[in-house]
Amino acid sequence: MFSDQRPVRSSRFAATKFGSKTMSLIKFLALFIIAIPFFIILRLTFSNPSSYLKMGVDQERILNRMSHNGTLMAEHGSEDSSIMLKDKLLGGLLAHGHHEGSCLSRYQSSLYRKTSPYKPSSYLIAKLRSYEELHKRCGPYTESYNRTLKQLQQGQTQSISSANSECKYVVWVSFSGLGNKILTIASAFLYAILTNRVLLVDPGKDIHDLFCEPFPDNSWLLPNDFPLKSKFDMYEQKSPDSYGNMLKNNILSTSSESLPSFLYLHLVHDYKDHDKLFFCDQHQKLFSEVPWLIMKTDNYFVPSLFLIPSFEAELFRLFPNKSTVFHHLGRYLFHPTNHVWGLITRYYKAYLEKADERIGIQVRVFEIKPGPHKHVMDQILACTLQQKVLPEVDKQKTLIPPPRTSSTKAVLMTSLSSGYFDNLRTIYWEHPTITGDVIGIYQPSHEEYQQTEKNSHNRKAWAEMYLLSLTDVLVTSAWSTFGYVAQGLGGLKPLILYKPENLTTPDPACVRAKSMEPCFHAPPFYDCKRKTGVDTGKLVPHVRHCEDMSWGLILVDTDSNDDL
Repeated sequence: MFSDQRPVRSSRFAATKFGSKTMSLIKFLALFIIAIPFFIILRLTFSNPSSYLKMGVDQERILNRMSHNGTLMAEHGSEDSSIMLKDKLLGGLLAHGHHEGSCLSRYQSSLYRKTSPYKPSSYLIAKLRSYEELHKRCGPYTESYNRTLKQLQQGQTQSISSANSECKYVVWVSFSGLGNKILTIASAFLYAILTNRVLLVDPGKDIHDLFCEPFPDNSWLLPNDFPLKSKFDMYEQKSPDSYGNMLKNNILSTSSESLPSFLYLHLVHDYKDHDKLFFCDQHQKLFSEVPWLIMKTDNYFVPSLFLIPSFEAELFRLFPNKSTVFHHLGRYLFHPTNHVWGLITRYYKAYLEKADERIGIQVRVFEIKPGPHKHVMDQILACTLQQKVLPEVDKQKTLIPPPRTSSTKAVLMTSLSSGYFDNLRTIYWEHPTITGDVIGIYQPSHEEYQQTEKNSHNRKAWAEMYLLSLTDVLVTSAWSTFGYVAQGLGGLKPLILYKPENLTTPDPACVRAKSMEPCFHAPPFYDCKRKTGVDTGKLVPHVRHCEDMSWGLILVDTDSNDDL
């Protein structure tokens, strides 16, 4: 190789290298220039939350969580967040340990409902965890259950001094319509907590089809082989086994030295004076020695439990806010099964989720003739318009330009008749609102008449109660347990439509409830100490008469300004 050839080769290599770098730089700049518009588009896209839907992210659920709970959390967000966990467990009401797939509603309800401003007391939370341990230890087919059941099967009587069963039970008998069932199960459960008993629920024909198991480690359903189950349908006011009749016939008294292994408690609306002694302290003392209490009721009797002196201190610790009893116990106990949850969530997403405001109107008519009735329709309009629940319409104009502040309102109506829905929908379809608000009227079903023993009817009824509880504003009908369940689960103080008399529209049409608690329709009016009649709605500040039923009792918070 010649000596002068090396520099030439080096020079060519350097030139080639320089040219390669220049080409790479040019390509890079070209790609950068081409990419700039894409970066700008992406920046603009992701700065707008509505674009997430196009990118495959569940925008609706995210926005729903933001508006309902003030928390940005997608459906499958991090469960490590203490905020989400607290919300998911409803402020501590619910326990860990349930299989989520078997009951989706238990931990998903917080995705559809605003976070409740009413927090359960730490004492109530501790009491629920303690009860779950008791239920695990004493529930169906446990050793303790089998031992106590054997005593019942043998029909043994026992002396009060030997009545020391480790586990005692209150058995709820399936009875009446679905709204009544929900309210009475909650009543029986609170009684079980107060008396350290285990609640067992007679499944009837539909309980297992409507509600998930509420307790983590054992069923709340009464086994089918329970020895007294064949008698449940025969238990009534005149049953010789009822506690009231045993007292009346001098078979049993508060001074009895021996007790039966079970007592039937008849707490249905037709109960007599001796049955009502259930709400007296001296009789509660006797009950505490009986292993099995069989309870049939169609009443939410919780207000009268607050009038029993031996329960008072415990109830005050459990519920510092007296008007939250069913709100907390209902959300703890009643979780729709997956089938019913599907009915609820599909309807909510299709018709209610995107509205700025959700309004529930629950119509229950007690007229003999089928509706719709003009006086009831007039009452619905009078209440909702006068109370500014719905906007007026302008019947003179065909179109009003919507103002910038206009909103969409989804109105969920529930009724056995479709007539009220049809009338209201026609009004807001044919005429514009004076506010420019857009009103959508929806009704999931119209079964025409109540079909208590039909499973499909009860599934729809339960779904509609739950949907009503997800609304922001609620209008209910007087005397209706359907409405009571919705307002209690939702933590809502509804406008109550007064019960019409003589086919005329009441004036005023409705009244604002002072409490979200259900009304006890058939309370006792008896002073247990003085053994005389008394107005039990005037004994203590937190138990008052109901707005919709003047003789009924309702729990209210003691800061209420209403007169006794």
